Amino acid sequence: MHPVNVPDLRARELLTVVTLAEYGSFVAAASHLKTSQPALTRTVKRVERVLGVTLFARSTRRVEITDAGREFVAVAERVLNDLQLTIRSLDAVTREQRGRIVISTYSAFAAHSVPHLVRKYRQTRPLVEVKIREGRQSDIVEDVRSGVADFGVGYVNALPDGLDSVLLRKEPIYALIPTSHPLAQKKRPRIRLVDLRDEPLVSGPSDTYLRRLIDGAAAAAGFTLQYAVTVDRLLSVTHHVCAGVAIAMLPAGCLPLMQWGEGFHAALLADPPLSVSVGVITLHGRYLTPAATSMMSLVQESLSTRSKRA
Repeated sequence: MHPVNVPDLRARELLTVVTLAEYGSFVAAASHLKTSQPALTRTVKRVERVLGVTLFARSTRRVEITDAGREFVAVAERVLNDLQLTIRSLDAVTREQRGRIVISTYSAFAAHSVPHLVRKYRQTRPLVEVKIREGRQSDIVEDVRSGVADFGVGYVNALPDGLDSVLLRKEPIYALIPTSHPLAQKKRPRIRLVDLRDEPLVSGPSDTYLRRLIDGAAAAAGFTLQYAVTVDRLLSVTHHVCAGVAIAMLPAGCLPLMQWGEGFHAALLADPPLSVSVGVITLHGRYLTPAATSMMSLVQESLSTRSKRA
């Protein structure tokens, strides 16, 4: 729509015309709108001047609406109704009762923590749609950077310029050993990275932050690790471990809340001790809606509480 085709009319002026058409009297319309009759008359004349048509035929006794007036009043009523609906909708958004938020995170957090957070969130905001995007660290960063996601939950150790973060907890890395494996029989609480140098491993892709961290530690110690299986999602890693396929190394937050029966034994990686920093990731300077801000606060509260318990 070109600006020159939009008449310079205010909502109050539309309401004045609609009210005059309803009451059929300048006196009655002015009384209803709590304004003076001369002011109402001036408003109607201005609207007619802007539109270039006569909306009302005046006589000494009554006011009659013209055909052009009827057509304009029908449009004005729709505009005012739409405006009222929009204002109510905006009010609901401001009060966090309507809207849509998008969170980008890794699959383990999406599966273990997000469902409980969403349930709690929607108890007071049932009309807010929550969309969860699951991906690798690079996907989370790109979702936040591009504005696809309101915020992300991921590793905040090394973020590109333009992104802000709030560190919520540090997660130590554990070795997940199938219970059928000899290393799991002793149920040692800690294990050295070098003890895994010749073991078949299952992990995420080689370009992920976690894989690079672990491979870097192995390289610094003078050896390489042996990967037998590579999967796209961290949740799939745990399934392979429980199936007895291979050993895996995952941050504490990616472990199930309880060990799956006799599926695996978790031993803390102690030599060298490795960890990842988990936090909330936001785009610098981006405005967050009240609904998104509330969900982010809920995530921060949840992760901080878990960190203190650990």
